[in-house]
Amino acid sequence: MNNSGSKLPLRVAIAGLGTVGCGTFELLDANHSLIERRSGRAIEVTAVSSRSRNKDRGLDLSAVAWFDDAVEMAKTAEADVIVELIGGSEGIALEVVREALLSGKDVVTANKALIAHHGTELAELANEQGRSLLFEPAVAGGIPAIKMVREGLAANSFDRIYGILNGTCNYILTTMRETGRDFDGVLKDAQDLGYAEADPTFDVDGIDAAHKLAILASLAFGTEINFDAVDVSGIRSVSALDIELAEEFGHRVKLIGMARRVGNGVEQFVKPCLVPVNSPIGGVEGVFNAVAADGDFVGQLMVEGRGAGGGPTASATVADLIDIARGQKLPVLGMNTDRLHGSQEIDTSERTAALYIRLSVKEEVGVMAAISSVMAEEEISLESFVQHNSEEGEPVSLVLFTHEAAEEALNKALERINALPVVLEPAQTLRIEAL
Repeated sequence: MNNSGSKLPLRVAIAGLGTVGCGTFELLDANHSLIERRSGRAIEVTAVSSRSRNKDRGLDLSAVAWFDDAVEMAKTAEADVIVELIGGSEGIALEVVREALLSGKDVVTANKALIAHHGTELAELANEQGRSLLFEPAVAGGIPAIKMVREGLAANSFDRIYGILNGTCNYILTTMRETGRDFDGVLKDAQDLGYAEADPTFDVDGIDAAHKLAILASLAFGTEINFDAVDVSGIRSVSALDIELAEEFGHRVKLIGMARRVGNGVEQFVKPCLVPVNSPIGGVEGVFNAVAADGDFVGQLMVEGRGAGGGPTASATVADLIDIARGQKLPVLGMNTDRLHGSQEIDTSERTAALYIRLSVKEEVGVMAAISSVMAEEEISLESFVQHNSEEGEPVSLVLFTHEAAEEALNKALERINALPVVLEPAQTLRIEAL
């Protein structure tokens, strides 16, 4: 790589040569002249570490040092920055980042699980060592979500931050809507196309999105990162029928990650939600992600793009390296850790929601009256309901849309409704969010 500038090059060691690691190496090589002009100095890869030395990655690694042990590389490599692309919240990834900081090196990581579980601790360590810990690629791939919240909107107080934070789930829900097929078949196609892992648990059960949300919530609200405070539900239970019925009522089903102020606390959840078709977030389709923030002076902003993949995530990784090469130094979580509030969890009695409720009921007189009576007794008002008739003697689908109500009351009402003799199976529910 070229080194024509007056400053010494920024030396980078990459731990993990998977899709993102290779993409980062390729991007630094392909755009080295542009990157040097923009950062004021060359950025050069001087060392790498990966599990397999002999794998053909299509990269020329002849000029870089190879380490079989990534932790040893973090301690001893001739590098200014360690780029951690191993993944996982514990084990080697955590050791690499800790040892890099303790050895006086800056760190860039794409590891959202690591930051979600250990971000506050690692931010304190980085501060103690006077080093940078950057993680733009950890949230929404190529979308500059971290920079938007931490830097671009730093003067704003936030009411809420939310988004579509997992492209696998968004692809599955989009395809279910377009084809009318159910979850299992579409998931298999997503795996065949490489959009979903062989074990899709982190994606489809909402864990990946929850990691990202916990990070965004900390930046937006100035709190310590608290992954355990995120209420998480995935998309396995969403049916093609729910998606079809949502469309009839002008909504689409999206897996939404939301953090918002409630009283003196911050509510955080990842759940499949009905959102208006004509809303900006309702139009985000396929593998795309989006992050939206409501600031008190800027209003609402939304950024959309590819949330994963070698190219987009490498782009975000190198953007962080450019910041370090320029000498920019920012508090890891937007402010010094001693200024962060606690997690500010809210009392469960403060939680409210509006729900879509689908019931399978017997075709009998008085069914709606029985259900309405339960709702009235729990002080829940209905915005609308519709009955989908079936063949004579077959179960009837009854769909209810509630106004916003206390979650405790909604849960109690659903428990009572599910126990009614006319209700044939537990209600299917989805949140309704007016985004």
